[in-house]
Amino acid sequence: MLAEKIREVLTGDDEGRLCKDIPEAACKHQPRNFALHVLSLAATKTGEGLADPKLILAWLLGALGAPAAAIGFLVPIRESLALLPQLFTSASIRTMPTRKWAWATGSAVQGVCVLAMAAVTVTFDGAIAGWSIVALLAIFALARSVCSVSYKDVQGKTISKQTRGTATGAASSASAALVLAFGVLISTGVIPLTTATIAAALVMAGGLWIAAAIGFTRIVEEPGATEGGANGITAAIDQLALLKRDPQLVRFIAVRGLLIATALAPPFLLALAGQAGERSLATLGPFVIAASLASIFSGLVWGRFADRSSRWVLICSGLTGGAVLGAVGVAALAGSIATTVTPLMAGALFVMMVAYQGVRLGRSTHLTDMADENRRASYTALSNTVIGLLLLVGGVFGLIADAFGTAVVLCIFSVMSLLASAIATGLEEVQAS
Repeated sequence: MLAEKIREVLTGDDEGRLCKDIPEAACKHQPRNFALHVLSLAATKTGEGLADPKLILAWLLGALGAPAAAIGFLVPIRESLALLPQLFTSASIRTMPTRKWAWATGSAVQGVCVLAMAAVTVTFDGAIAGWSIVALLAIFALARSVCSVSYKDVQGKTISKQTRGTATGAASSASAALVLAFGVLISTGVIPLTTATIAAALVMAGGLWIAAAIGFTRIVEEPGATEGGANGITAAIDQLALLKRDPQLVRFIAVRGLLIATALAPPFLLALAGQAGERSLATLGPFVIAASLASIFSGLVWGRFADRSSRWVLICSGLTGGAVLGAVGVAALAGSIATTVTPLMAGALFVMMVAYQGVRLGRSTHLTDMADENRRASYTALSNTVIGLLLLVGGVFGLIADAFGTAVVLCIFSVMSLLASAIATGLEEVQAS
C-alpha cells in the first residue's frame, strides 16, 4: 500500500509499531493518516511559498502601484492575525469531537482568499488593489489561526509521537523543492516576471490550499474530549492561568519569544545586502533560492532530530541563528564590504533560514509532545497569542534600524537567539517521557 510505503521510508518503521500516546483505535490508521498529513502540509506550504507576503505579495503590490503603507502592513497582519485570535478560538474548537473539520475549513478559506487576490491582481491597480489584497490577507490570517490551533490537536490524535516531526519535515522539504523551482524559473527569465505570472502563481497556490482541505477531511480521527469549551474572555483568563501552573510552559514561551529574532531577521539581511526597496524578483532571486534550499536541506534533518529531542533542536537552531547574525552584524559595524556581496549574503540567509526552520520544527514538536490531549489546544493557543503580541511589538526594530542602523538590529537579534539557546537548556526532554 502506497501510504504504508511512504511512512516506512520517512520514519524507518517497517512494522507499524510506533503507536505512542494516541488512541488505540487510531493505530491501525497510522499509514493512511501519516501520508495524508504529509500531503496536506506539503500542499499548504507550497502555497505559502507562492504567496509569500515578504517577497511575492510585496513585489506584487509594488508592481500594481499600491501605496507604501499597504505594503508595510503585509507581514504584520499576516503574522499577528494568524496568532492573536487563537486564545479566544481554541475553546470553541475544543467543543468539536473531531477537529479535522476546523483545519479543513480554515484551509479552504485561505485558498479562496488567495484566489480572490489573483482576481484583484488582474482587475484593479493602485490603492484599490493594494488595500483589497491587504484586507484579503487579514481574512486569510484569521483562517490560518484556526488551522494553527486545531492542527497540533489533530496531529497529536492521529499520528504517533516520534513520527510527527518527520511528517512536518518531509512536507517542508517537498514544498521547498517546488518553490525553489519557481524561484529559479523567475530568476533565469524562463518565466517572464509580470503581474499576470504572479496572478497565475496565486491561482495555483489557492488551488493547493483547497486540495489540502479536501485531503485532510479523509484523515481518520477518533472523537476527542470536548470538555472545557467555554468561549470568550473567561476562557482567555482561564488559559492565562496555565502560566502559573506550568513553569515549563513559561520557559518554552520565553524561548520561543526570543527566537522570533530568526523570523524577523531575513528582511534586515536583505536590506543590508542592498536589496531593500528593490521590486525585481530577478534581483531577489538568489535570496529566494537560498531560502528554498534551506527548507529542502533542513526539513528532514530537523524533523528526525526533533523526534529525538526537540529541546536540542531549539538549542542548536538558536546557536546557529545567533552565530550567523552576530557575524554579519559585526562585519557590517566594521564596514566590511563582504556585507554588500550578494552571494555571501545569500549564503548567510541560507544559514539563517536553516536555523529558522529548526525553530519552527522544534517549537511545534516540543509543544505537541509536552502537552497531553487535554491540554494541547490550550497550550498552543496561549503560546501563539503571546508570540503574536511580541510580533506586534517587534515593529520597533524597524525604528531601531532607522535610528542606529541595520547592523545594530542584527546584533540584537544575535543576542536574543543566543539567550534563547541558554534558556532552552532548562526545557525537559519531552520525547523521553
